[in-house]
Amino acid sequence: MASESAEIRWGIIGCGDVTELKSGPAFNKVAGSKLLAVMRRDKEKLRDYAARHGVPKTHASADDLINDPEIDAIYVATPPGSHREYALKIASANKHCCLEKPMALNYAECEEIAAAFDGLDAQLFVAYYRRSLPRFEQVRQWIDSGRIGAIRHINWSYARGPSAADLSPEYDWRTDPAVSGGGHFVDLACHGLDLFIHLAGDIAEARGIAVNQQNLYDAEDAVSACWVFENGATGAGFWNFGASDYCDEVVIYGAKGTIRFSVFAENPLQLEAGDDRETADIAHPENIQFFHIENMVKHLNGVGRHPVAGSEGGKASRAMDQILAGFG
Repeated sequence: MASESAEIRWGIIGCGDVTELKSGPAFNKVAGSKLLAVMRRDKEKLRDYAARHGVPKTHASADDLINDPEIDAIYVATPPGSHREYALKIASANKHCCLEKPMALNYAECEEIAAAFDGLDAQLFVAYYRRSLPRFEQVRQWIDSGRIGAIRHINWSYARGPSAADLSPEYDWRTDPAVSGGGHFVDLACHGLDLFIHLAGDIAEARGIAVNQQNLYDAEDAVSACWVFENGATGAGFWNFGASDYCDEVVIYGAKGTIRFSVFAENPLQLEAGDDRETADIAHPENIQFFHIENMVKHLNGVGRHPVAGSEGGKASRAMDQILAGFG
């Protein structure tokens, strides 16, 4: 295992689209981090990825990568349906693990994974990287400094039209609940729900209504939900994937003012509290997971704590399970 200031040598299982720009290059850009090996079943695509990203080692088997003695930590960038299997193997090898979001197919699997890492030297992380982005750290700073007073309610409105993949007859794992855990709601809403937990505290209870309005796939495509945080603040949201217009707006209502922002779009952050008004335009880094990866490396070297370590990564899945409980 890594010691203080040690270089963390990473392996990636599943070097697909999410690793091309969002995450993969950042493993070599972060100080004290090196992407040493990648794994993909398609050998031609595996060799191509390694060549383009300058990765010295390749494995066609996940087991071979997990048991590679030169690898300290493994990033699992596969669909959620395989996270439990890989995470339990990584825990058995006593190696650090970062799982793409959502953490697993459901909250029960999240609990099982977290329990497997309890008591180990190996650390568990989940790639809810928005908690580490400067854009949302600014939102948290406004809240923590009391600019809008105590949080009373968080509201999120999200809508978009069907994607090309939704309209295509070709298979898409993102809308196959057996592989993804649900539809686009599970894939996207988990980011916002996790961020709200980071900003306002744990969600005590969530409820929802989910339907399939378009019949393009088996998963939900329209969801309305409400929830209550443990501190008594409330929350609500809707997500629709068959709408005519795009919308992504969060409003945090406080006792003294409001904060407005988007979860995915890079619109300026807006704070209003009486005569106190501020706008902040904070761009994302080129590799959006850079600060998340940097925080993992710092955590592993004992110079900080990652904001989504261990069982923390399962909290959004618990809320989504409750919201989708009546679907299907």
